[in-house]
Amino acid sequence: MPDEQMANSGGPSSHPAPPSPAARPLDTIDRSILRMLQTDGRASIRSVAERVHVSRANAYARINRLIDDGVIRGFSALVDQERAGQGASAYITLKIVQNSWRTVRKQLTSLPGATHIALVSGDFDVLLLVHTKDNRELRELVLTRIQSIPEVLSTRTLLVFEETNLGPEEA
Repeated sequence: MPDEQMANSGGPSSHPAPPSPAARPLDTIDRSILRMLQTDGRASIRSVAERVHVSRANAYARINRLIDDGVIRGFSALVDQERAGQGASAYITLKIVQNSWRTVRKQLTSLPGATHIALVSGDFDVLLLVHTKDNRELRELVLTRIQSIPEVLSTRTLLVFEETNLGPEEA
């Protein structure tokens, strides 16, 4: 990571990280740094240091510790899906065969347009967020790709009409 600029080093890996030791406790400066980087992942070390009132060396060391401890998993861009040509968004709920989560997750991560996958409790097992070019592509994704996964017992598609990303409060 460059000293003055947090380069976009990609988002979190699509593969789950191996278990790591517990992260060290965060203090108010660490939390301020996290809020700032969540708002602007490209903030320079200098601006982070100035905003949280520490030296550049201290800010750099804290950010590296947060990365090493796995608190910061990566840096990424927030994309306006519609402006990027992905005009249809949907949450898809899936009921899956018991104990098939790892197999299903592996197959879902390879789907085009899949942006978030969660194993959840309740009336269904998996919640999947997808973005596609249009409803025809969404229909094809659900009926051809997702429902053909042998461990998927049923799906329900919830179209997204409008969305608002909620970011961290200003530091």
